[in-house]
Amino acid sequence: MMRINLRPTIGSLLLGAALAAVGCSGGEAVSTTPPAGGGRGGGQGPAVPVTAAEAQQKSVPLDVTAIGTVIAASTVAVRAQITGELMTVNFKEGDEVEQGQVMFTLDKRPFEAALAQADAQLQKDVAQLANAKAQSARYQDLLQRGIATREQVDQMTTQAAALEGTVAADRANIQSAKVQLDYATIEAPISGRTGLLQVHKGNLVRANDTAPIVSINRITPVYVTFAVPESMLPQFKKYMAEGTIRVEARAPNDTAAPSVGKIDFIDIAVDTTSGTIKVKGTFPNTDRRLTPGQFVNVNVTLTTDANATVVPTAAVQSGQQGTFVYVIKADKTVELRPVTIARTHGDDSIIGTGVKAGETIVTDGQLRLVPGSRVSIKS
Repeated sequence: MMRINLRPTIGSLLLGAALAAVGCSGGEAVSTTPPAGGGRGGGQGPAVPVTAAEAQQKSVPLDVTAIGTVIAASTVAVRAQITGELMTVNFKEGDEVEQGQVMFTLDKRPFEAALAQADAQLQKDVAQLANAKAQSARYQDLLQRGIATREQVDQMTTQAAALEGTVAADRANIQSAKVQLDYATIEAPISGRTGLLQVHKGNLVRANDTAPIVSINRITPVYVTFAVPESMLPQFKKYMAEGTIRVEARAPNDTAAPSVGKIDFIDIAVDTTSGTIKVKGTFPNTDRRLTPGQFVNVNVTLTTDANATVVPTAAVQSGQQGTFVYVIKADKTVELRPVTIARTHGDDSIIGTGVKAGETIVTDGQLRLVPGSRVSIKS
């Protein structure tokens, strides 16, 4: 059997392909070894462009933000205590009223007549009482002279005592009639701002009706309630024990300076469904900017760290070993530095350990860096 040797032929083909490749590349050999450096250690290769910032030491407040609700210091629903026609309304809706100010008057004529009737009944019974006392004294004298009997004397004495009770009841009726007459004039029970008027002049109001005539909100001061995580409870208690805790509140669309108050109450129990606890702040609200029922942005300043080391939060990266930053050294190479973050404030992170004030930190471009990479700082 004839055998064909293919090895020389295959070798010739491979050699020809290699020569063809050299010819196509202009006669230069192609290297498959990756270049050294290139931002991958040793400071070799082109510098990686990054942005940087200097770690600073400054005063940073420890604050808590939340959404709060404004509550009136007190709210009173004004109702009539007698039934009658509403004769006058002495304020406008939304007006500020003072405690004791006359707000409404009802028709007084029925109550004035009742008072006059009670007074007349008292005068009648007082006259009868005087006569009964005279009769009792007369019969006492007749008894001593043997003309009247003991039964007659007891009868006169009982009649006088009964009329004394009647006179006392008449005087009580007069006091009741005076009270009813006073109820015909409705005064403001507290100082505050009036709400929507529910009953207008000429309508009949009924005693202790379900719907109030008007409501009054006391808005100087007002309260703002909000919830904070239960983990913040020890800090709130600590700083409340040390002094006053400042709290600020501002409506979402309000561009003016926030209203300032103080924390004066922490609820006695944690809400188990949300893991939060309610806190209440009191605001003088002399400018009437806060309105009951309003939602506001709340900021509580617990304390201030006077010498905190701060870096931009954008500089802090997370890895398998925890958080770290890239520190730019004097030779423009970077060092990976593990750090601990105490807390954040706005766009800044407060460094616990790992970085000192004055060191330069990479804030953008970290994805192209490894320890030892050479960098150039973009302006």
